[in-house]
Amino acid sequence: MKTLVLGAGIIGISTAWHLLERGHEVIVVDRQPDAALETSFANAAQISVSYCEPWANRQAPAKLLKWMFRNDAPLLFRPQLDWQQWRWGLQFLSQCHDAAFERNVRQLVALGSYSHAALKDVVRATGIEYQRLERGIAHFYTDPAAFDEAGKAAELMQRFGVNRKVVSREELLAIEPAFRHYDRIVGGTYTASDESGDARVFTQQLAALCAARGAQFLYGHDVTRLETAGGGIAAVHVRDTATRVAQRLVADDVVVACGSYSAPLLRQVGVDLPIYPGKGYSATFKLKKPELAPFVSTIDDEVKVAMSRLGDELRVAGTIEVSGWNATLDTPLAQARCRMLAERIERVLPGVCDTRTEAEGGNPRFWTGLRPATPTNIPYIGRTRVRGLWVNAGHGTLGWTHGAGSGKAMAELISDRTPRMAFGFLGYEAPRDTLRGEAQAA
Repeated sequence: MKTLVLGAGIIGISTAWHLLERGHEVIVVDRQPDAALETSFANAAQISVSYCEPWANRQAPAKLLKWMFRNDAPLLFRPQLDWQQWRWGLQFLSQCHDAAFERNVRQLVALGSYSHAALKDVVRATGIEYQRLERGIAHFYTDPAAFDEAGKAAELMQRFGVNRKVVSREELLAIEPAFRHYDRIVGGTYTASDESGDARVFTQQLAALCAARGAQFLYGHDVTRLETAGGGIAAVHVRDTATRVAQRLVADDVVVACGSYSAPLLRQVGVDLPIYPGKGYSATFKLKKPELAPFVSTIDDEVKVAMSRLGDELRVAGTIEVSGWNATLDTPLAQARCRMLAERIERVLPGVCDTRTEAEGGNPRFWTGLRPATPTNIPYIGRTRVRGLWVNAGHGTLGWTHGAGSGKAMAELISDRTPRMAFGFLGYEAPRDTLRGEAQAA
């Protein structure tokens, strides 16, 4: 069987790897010159099975209104003249109640646990090294009321088999002493089973192993059109970005794993999924005092940013901006959000990182990418109504967490097998106790 995988991020490359494991002939297409150069390039580096709560909850509508005019807001909704954004927003609001939240968390935990096991299997099989730290993930709070709520969230996660522990300030600082000088911390939570590592490095090494096993890579190629015939996928039209030479690619199956761009591509053939971009940011700083930097990947609840150590650097990532398709850093809003990341790390870990600007002699690496978000934060993994056309997209901020398992599940489905987890796969009957909470038809 020949399978085309459209997209070479963590989702697409994981899909390609697992298809090769099952004997498929694989061709991967991506517009970039290498794997993991867009959404998978510089994320928060966390494998956060235990910290996977969807954005939609009962507090979200009030917070969104409060944050609408704050440039440093953790979740910023800026209305556009784009009905897809408004449709997405209305569906998001429909998920902002406790029953939907719990239902959605259940599926995200199921996918996360399956994916973490799949990641460990791949690492054991390949020996890939990617600045991996198996130190768990901590989450600290500066607001006593928010810390009280953290206990309720931990109880919910524990019901789904996640050992998220509520810890005092003293216990948190024993787990990660790097924050001992930040006296505003009132307590936190901790999950020892989570980990961190560089998603780009992992994805690019896995792509190289896929190529060594016979996968063909068409880097530097735009996907211009999906062609259908008789209710099935007939071909994928691509064009070399340098030479403008076009090709018509034919395969038995086609997997769309193009992140946020999956939605407009699929609409060409009548598959309409509510996937909309959330613009996320990160900053990568050189460590000035490595001995004082954290080893435990940590979430700062006040500003909703994550900090992960990657060798002699610290990755700081966070904030989501639902404001359209602009993925540049040269807007006033983007620059303000980047400054917030630098200022926050100086406040929490003063003097530990080199946060100087280039003009001041520093070398911070700021990045932004479009997170492919669904209203529930549950990705679409499965088959569409177009025969032979599959989708693996909509992972939001959890692409690195869910990547290995999403790729494995996609390969299983294409190989006529049922992945062993309670998850509502697109185009399949959802498990009775884990309804998606959004339309399955596509």
